[in-house]
Amino acid sequence: QLQASGGGLVQAGGSLNLSCAAPGVSFSQYALGWFRQAPGKEREFVAAISWAYDLTYYADSVKGRFAISRDNAKNTWRLQMNSLKYEDTATYYCAAGPGDYGLTQRETYDYWGRGTQVTVSS
Repeated sequence: QLQASGGGLVQAGGSLNLSCAAPGVSFSQYALGWFRQAPGKEREFVAAISWAYDLTYYADSVKGRFAISRDNAKNTWRLQMNSLKYEDTATYYCAAGPGDYGLTQRETYDYWGRGTQVTVSS
């Protein structure tokens, strides 16, 4: 079970750092990602990092503001979110998948965390 944390309430323009942990399981050879879902909307891709070469991918809406990273030694990955906007408000989910292609697609990921709420006030 993946454990996401770090969400909260922040003013527009502020920052949050989400973390995802996988106690007892190694995801060093898994692609890792973050998705989000706002009320009444589909779950959407936010960011991903491949297991080979640590290639990163971002949704256009967060490019330049968010940064994904991984620490294989600690079996964790993070999503640093800067310059937050009201429209970033959502429940954020971390995910892990064995493939290294199609990282923007939900179907690529086999493991999901329960989500952490991010609320940005305008």
